[in-house]
Amino acid sequence: MGADAEHMQKLIEAQDRFVASWGQMAGAWGISRTMAEAHALLYITGRPMNTDEIMDRLQISRGNASMSIRALVDWGIISRTHKRGDRKEYFEADQDVWSMFRSIVRERMKREVEPLLATLFEIRDASPAPDEGSDAAQEDLLAHQRRLDEMLTFLQTMERLSHRFISPSGSGLELAAQLLTGLDR
Repeated sequence: MGADAEHMQKLIEAQDRFVASWGQMAGAWGISRTMAEAHALLYITGRPMNTDEIMDRLQISRGNASMSIRALVDWGIISRTHKRGDRKEYFEADQDVWSMFRSIVRERMKREVEPLLATLFEIRDASPAPDEGSDAAQEDLLAHQRRLDEMLTFLQTMERLSHRFISPSGSGLELAAQLLTGLDR
């Protein structure tokens, strides 16, 4: 094996390890392993790939590849692109790590925190009014409402904070990280 071939083999092995590691984290993020691996592959190779190339490299079905790619496009962390003279559709990952993580956090907020907030408001609004029942029932109800309000206040604060840091055009997340890491110096 020539030096270039050996170099390429080692590069592919390193890329595959990155893809596998990224895929292992998928469960903690609440996404499919294939979705994470497709993203990792596009990110680490740093070049546009078509569905067939992604299928071959990850050894997955066309349906699995298509669903994962569609989800990644919806999340805004990969985009469609075309190569001149080629009719196939290609996909490339956002190569700006801060932008990529802003998109991921934005999507997680939309899918997880916003529905939770809506549910907590519904629960609070459906709770009995404080003037109904015995003194013990009143105390329980007021404590219930206080806990709900504290949780709502916390989540709303986190939501406002996250919106300041994860705007698509801003560098708030990076700035926040720099400020926070500077605090321990």
